Amino acid sequence: MPSPLDRVRIVLCAPSHPGNIGASARALQTMGLSRLVLVNPQRFPHADAAALASAATGVLEAAKVVSSLDAALEGVALAIGFTARERQFAGAVLPVREAAREALRYAGSGDVALVFGAEMSGLSNDEIARCQIIATIPAAPDARSLNLAAAVQVAAYELRVAAQGDRVWSAPAFEPATQESIAELFAHGERTLVALDFFRPSQPRRLLPRLRRLFARARLEKEEVNILRGILARIDERLERLEQTEK
Repeated sequence: MPSPLDRVRIVLCAPSHPGNIGASARALQTMGLSRLVLVNPQRFPHADAAALASAATGVLEAAKVVSSLDAALEGVALAIGFTARERQFAGAVLPVREAAREALRYAGSGDVALVFGAEMSGLSNDEIARCQIIATIPAAPDARSLNLAAAVQVAAYELRVAAQGDRVWSAPAFEPATQESIAELFAHGERTLVALDFFRPSQPRRLLPRLRRLFARARLEKEEVNILRGILARIDERLERLEQTEK
């Protein structure tokens, strides 16, 4: 079944640095997007673009180069322009996360374009006027402008989350320690601490309750209990040798 991400194209208007083109291609591939459109790139193809694309050379080689934004938006049902600067006639302005959800809603029935401006100047007012929605990436007030490829990466990530959620891989589950084995560990530890003269039953203070809380918070696994018991056993052996030497 086709993914709605297949209907999303990323449009870069007049990118000046080929490295940003390559890094954008890599951003697309890592997030499951593949359609890159370049409007009047200053230097493309270029070795820097290929280098920054890394393994995303397929996306880079399939990039479409056009001479105008109108050509880049041909057949698009929704265009979302990205800008950090406030514009008087911007129309609907959404944060990137909400804009990604809106893009996916339209992608169910037609093509969607996410439009990014040139590195130095961003989108012009004329380019903004061709977009039905304006998206912005929330950032610190005194440093709102992102690198072009970084902005593309953020937008591509939000699109993927909107389309497929944010599930991640899970670490393997290990067998938890039983309450009995933890109690035995605690009793063993108490004996060893007494032998070390670290814990004095006549002056208990709050050491044992704190250790119990530590063990409970750690949610020990079976193998971890075995390791700790092994450490305690080695300490016990050393203490016995020391006693024999002193005798």
